[in-house]
Amino acid sequence: MFRIKARLPRAAPAVGLPAAWGATVLAYELTCPPAHREGLCARVVSGAVLLAVGAGLLLHSRRTLLRELRRARTVAGAAQSVLLRPPPARVAGVRVAAAQLSADRGARVGGDLYEVTATDHGVRVLIGDVRGHGIGALGTVAAVLGSFREAAHDEPDLGGVLRRLDRAMDRHLGERPHDEPVEDFVTALLLEIRPDGELVALNCGHPWPFLLGDGRVEPLARADPLPPVGPFPLPGDLVPVRCGAFLPGDVLVLYTDGVEDARDAAGRFFPLPTILAGLAGRPPAAPETTLRLLFSALLRHTRGRPADDVALVVLANDGARVTCGPLVARTSDTGGSAAP
Repeated sequence: MFRIKARLPRAAPAVGLPAAWGATVLAYELTCPPAHREGLCARVVSGAVLLAVGAGLLLHSRRTLLRELRRARTVAGAAQSVLLRPPPARVAGVRVAAAQLSADRGARVGGDLYEVTATDHGVRVLIGDVRGHGIGALGTVAAVLGSFREAAHDEPDLGGVLRRLDRAMDRHLGERPHDEPVEDFVTALLLEIRPDGELVALNCGHPWPFLLGDGRVEPLARADPLPPVGPFPLPGDLVPVRCGAFLPGDVLVLYTDGVEDARDAAGRFFPLPTILAGLAGRPPAAPETTLRLLFSALLRHTRGRPADDVALVVLANDGARVTCGPLVARTSDTGGSAAP
């Protein structure tokens, strides 16, 4: 009852003012003498009155719709800032920068997600891409992020974390109304930087990150990914892929497919490896600088209008705490070797 009363003052002007304008037009037509005259001057006056009332009604309706749209975007942006909170600038010796950009013009929400957290098992990273974008993807983003933030600390291996994400998606899809489509899925990459600096990952239909080190740019691994999370059952044996060592000075660039699928006016794809090669040839930059340069290049390529949501996560090992123990060289076999 209190909620209804609170909304009455806000709804009353939206309904009452157009009704008052309509009543004014009706009263004019019924009572004003010029409205019943046949002369040209009278018709001009009547037309001007109707045009003024109609223009006022349209202007008021437009203002009302814009106000409601701004309010909806503000609420959605607040929800997104809670769900997709900015990661700390440093996580257990790894410098972090991350951001996302929605494909919906004027919106601050999207279907991409990421999280970086320090656990007893190492630094664990999630980056994912929900089918669809905008406000409609927020429910799936919330389900996946909420599950990861708990499982990352509870599960001793990445396979257990992925199974928790899969169960969270099952529950989320099962709770939807029957008349809503349930074809949602999430491409996800789970990455773990172990205390000795070793990198292991599980990839569910997501682009492999790029590793920048010693002036080189190469995919973190070349193993075939698992199916996306949601529509397909996970295999019985989830063995993470060993991806070598995260050495001091190395930089990892994680991204969603909205980056590599971005096109310019001529239909050419965004040359991410080329852009990264140019960055790798420069003196090491802070992750925030690398992130800004990548977003600037992407927006120039698409003329500020990406067709899909975009998320980027940049991780840099500055050698402060992440050690590499016996992993003094990068592992050459990144095609699909299993982590112990």
